[in-house]
Amino acid sequence: MTEGHITDAQNTWCPGCGNFAIEHALKDVILRLEAEGIPREKMVIVAGIGCHAKMADYLNINSLYSLHGRSVSFATGICMANPDLNVICCVGDGDAYAEGIAHLLFAAKRNVNMTVLVHNNRVYGLTKGQFTPTSPGEYHGKSNPYDTGEIAFNPPELLLSAGCSFVARGYSRRGKELTGLIYAGISHSGFSYIDILQTCRSYMDKTEEYDRQVYVPVNHHPEDFDAACRLVREYRYDDSGKIALGIIFQEKRDTFHAGTPHLQQKYADKKSFVMRFINGRR
Repeated sequence: MTEGHITDAQNTWCPGCGNFAIEHALKDVILRLEAEGIPREKMVIVAGIGCHAKMADYLNINSLYSLHGRSVSFATGICMANPDLNVICCVGDGDAYAEGIAHLLFAAKRNVNMTVLVHNNRVYGLTKGQFTPTSPGEYHGKSNPYDTGEIAFNPPELLLSAGCSFVARGYSRRGKELTGLIYAGISHSGFSYIDILQTCRSYMDKTEEYDRQVYVPVNHHPEDFDAACRLVREYRYDDSGKIALGIIFQEKRDTFHAGTPHLQQKYADKKSFVMRFINGRR
């Protein structure tokens, strides 16, 4: 990235972490958006708590560290306060699929205009290897010396059922494809969700499995909801089956607070009330 686009913060990710690839992809997208006339001042990164959240330290754009599991709700507030911003929400699988699952699903249901990048390494890496909702059932971490006995979530299927208007899956070792997906997600009007499979070299290194399983479907039509459901069911986050990458589903829909004239007026009324309250004029 050109000078001034990254910070001087020391990078503390482990060597080989998939976050490096996600960071580079996001840098390239920011550069492309700037070249197209969108200044950095119009972009905001909201991060949760976890290894992924250091993205806010390394990219020199507006950023907000939120509470664990609450990134999407903070990002929703930013979207409501200033719909002209491009809000990018970086979250982890433990961050978004555990404590934050309700916020994620309801923001998708409401079609809030933001892009959510889930850094899905399928483990709590920052706190040394506990299992998350997408960990394999046979995974043994420090918090579970035995099998978890749980069925892993299939997050893209959950988002489809919630009415998400843009569902995609990327892989940290397919950088060019990932860059295109992030750009497409930000360009989409509405809630964009990208589940990014990445490796945690310290606690969940699935490089060999992912390299063997991932593929890009041919002749898939993202506007076909039933086809999208069949596609995401090929892989149930149990380490079996093929893993489809790319845009799984996409549709045009009114965005929350900025869609129909009715919603626009409701948003204007609420914003006017909030501003009067802040200024002490009820």
